Formats: sequence, structure tokens, C-alpha cells
Amino acid sequence: MARSASTTAQSVDAPLTASATFLVLSITDNLTAIKTVRSTLAKISDISKNVAIRDLGASFTCTVGIGSNVWDGVTGLPRPAELHPFREVKGGVHTAVSTPGDILFHIRAERRDLCFEFERQLMELLGDSVSVVDETIGFRYFDLRDLLGFVDGTANPVGPAVPPSVLVAEEDTLAIGGSYIVIQKYLHNLKTWRALSTEKQEAIIGRTKLDNVELDDAAEGHQAAHKTLATIEDENGDEHSILRDNMPFGSPGAGEFGTYFIGYSRRLWVIEKMLERMFIGEPPGLHDRILDFSTAVTGTVFFAPSASLLASLNDG
Repeated sequence: MARSASTTAQSVDAPLTASATFLVLSITDNLTAIKTVRSTLAKISDISKNVAIRDLGASFTCTVGIGSNVWDGVTGLPRPAELHPFREVKGGVHTAVSTPGDILFHIRAERRDLCFEFERQLMELLGDSVSVVDETIGFRYFDLRDLLGFVDGTANPVGPAVPPSVLVAEEDTLAIGGSYIVIQKYLHNLKTWRALSTEKQEAIIGRTKLDNVELDDAAEGHQAAHKTLATIEDENGDEHSILRDNMPFGSPGAGEFGTYFIGYSRRLWVIEKMLERMFIGEPPGLHDRILDFSTAVTGTVFFAPSASLLASLNDG
């Protein structure tokens, strides 16, 4: 997804794969940590090629996001216009928490072993320059369903609509070809969710469970469905899409069932407004009912700079 002859975006629009690793790291106080991180990020393309060549049909990609607190030190460049730490959203009942994280690696492939091998090589290069904040292994569940049983990602832009929704353009010339990333890890209470009738589940989501047909919106001022609260319009009534690459994760033996939300957007405010509508409610007080069964345990913002910028990090 090239924006110009000199700027090439990372593969933020890569297709949903069978496996993914969401790796969030913090940079340590080691005196050489920043230098090590910079040199490693500059080599991401080379490491990716080294792994991807083992199976060219496995759709291997890795997208790198850099957090607000380390942007200046890692890149030495002006920060993207909207980049800032995740802002906690506290509703009357539920809270979108803000948690730490300096670097995100979103590793995707049809084969779990390729994700594993890339991460092994990556962590070997980074050494003691980083510490692991969170590592979550996601998987594709049947026909792109989440563990609540509904198809996920239906509202994603497709084809030519993807770049205008995901990639920063002329509004921030120094960040062209980049994308804002918001991640949240949600844990589901499947026991209480499954106690609901299918009709009540469908009313909460806003789609039918079996065939994914969109239901009519509730009347204004009444409880809105998740699909309505997650639809964002600006003051002119224009709708703004984001690209979700959510994946289920969990361990039945440990009683853990979740969804890893990851949203890519040209404009950070779009995702922030979505979270406000979900957690505070629209109108306020009528929060997204899905939150009564799904708890956000992480929340972090990153910016995925262009692949060209990443490759240049070792120049300084």
C-alpha cells in the first residue's frame, strides 16, 4: 500500500489468518536499550522475509506499533498529530482501562510455527532491552466467529475503501502511510452469556447469530446494540470506518475465554469516540450491553509508522 514513491505502509491490511501473536513490550532502562530497539525495528523487514520464505502461501506478516511514551526516543522524529497514551474511559458501570506498553508486534500467519519462529528471532535480537508486558496467542474460530458465537469484523472496510480508512494521509504529512492502533484484551463470562436466549444475545450484538444479518436500530433514546454504538459518524454525518483484526484467545482448562480487539485507523479519535459510546453510553447511561459479559483488562495506543520509516531507524 504505497502512498508515494518514497513511503510504503506496513501490511496493516493483511488478511485475517489462522494464527496471530499479539506481543506488547516495554523498553528497559538498559543504557543501550533504545539503540538495540532501533536497530531491531530497522531489521523487521529482513526478519520477516527470513521467516516468510519458508512458506510463501502462509501469508506471514508482522506489523510494528510504537507507543507515545517512547516515540521520541525510538524515532527521533516529530510525533503523529493524535498520538498519546490510551485514555481511560470510565462509565457508570464499566471502565476501559489504560495499561502500559511501548512496542507492539502484531504477528500473523496461517501457521503457528511461523509466528513462533519470528518471535524467537525477534526476542533474541532484542535481548534485555525489553521486557514482556503481555503476549496473547489468537486463533481463527470457525467462520470468523468470536467466542460469543457471532461473526466478528463484518463492518470492516474492503478493497479500495481500506487505505482511506486506515492510513494517515495529507492531514499529517510527517505521518503519511502510518496508522493508529488501539488494542484491548477482553475476557468473556461465557456462563452468564450462554444463559441468555439467542434472541437477547442478538439484540445486544445487533445481528442474527446464525446468518449474521443486521437488525434494525433501536429507536432514538433507547438501548442501542453493539453494532450501532460502534458505528461512528462525524459532525457532518459522514461515517468513519476502522479495520479490526480481532481474534479469539483462551484456555478452556484455565477457564479463560476472550477476544483480542485490535483496531487500525487513520484517525485515533474515531476509536476513542467508539469506546466512549460503548462504555459511557449513547445516550449516557445506556452502555453497550456486551460489556456486562466482556471485561476489558488492557488498553494501549500505538502508531504503526510506514515501513519506510522503520527501515530508516538505523540511519541515525
